[in-house]
Amino acid sequence: MYQLLVVDDESIIRRGIRAFIDFEGLGITGFYEAESGEEALVLLEKEPIDLILADINMPKMNGLDFCRRAKEYDPSVKIAMITGYDYLDYAIRAIKAGVDDYVLKPLSRDDIQAILFRLVEKKKEADSLAAVRQEVNKLAADAGAREEGSVRTQMAECLEGHLADAGYSLSTMADELGYSISYLSTLFKKHFGANFRDYFLDLRLGQAKILLLSTQMKNYEIAAAVGIDDPNYFSVCFRRKYGKTPTAFRTEAGHGKKA
Repeated sequence: MYQLLVVDDESIIRRGIRAFIDFEGLGITGFYEAESGEEALVLLEKEPIDLILADINMPKMNGLDFCRRAKEYDPSVKIAMITGYDYLDYAIRAIKAGVDDYVLKPLSRDDIQAILFRLVEKKKEADSLAAVRQEVNKLAADAGAREEGSVRTQMAECLEGHLADAGYSLSTMADELGYSISYLSTLFKKHFGANFRDYFLDLRLGQAKILLLSTQMKNYEIAAAVGIDDPNYFSVCFRRKYGKTPTAFRTEAGHGKKA
């Protein structure tokens, strides 16, 4: 379940940990080792490391510098430092800098078992919190999407319900839905990709096409039915959008000339 990286320039310590620790009991299924911080950083980029046990006193890159780099690369990795009493203050500073735990030399099997157990528990706790946070965020996003969808549906229903109402405006819809005009204007454009006036006019003209093809209503009757109280303005808008007058559109569609 968990992947462990041991970083220590003393091979006897790395071999001892590999040989004597009950990895299976701890839920550790992968073991990696490095003799320097530089080598360990390369491994971190290649392997999915969950836990790190690192000596604080290493040549070239000391343990604290390595741990800082490791945390920058993967903040979720859990790190314990191996230190002697001479470096205890150093280890405590490392804890304050983000290292998760430390163990003192000389090391016994029980010491290593205990520190790895604590690291595993911290990793489990962090993973559980992350999973809960992810689920909460997902639920919040879903709720937000449902709310957004509900708002769009409300606006669409308002338009459909007031298609024949020549006086229906953004201000009227804002009062109906309980929003300010400026907020509703922004919300409308976000959901429909156009401002209220242009979108509502397109909706009305689309309905007018249907009436031209499916009824024997006269042009002025159709204009009134789609909320445009001036037949001449209706004809101008229709021609601007479809490239022909309502009468020409109906005639070309094979429904005869209706004035």
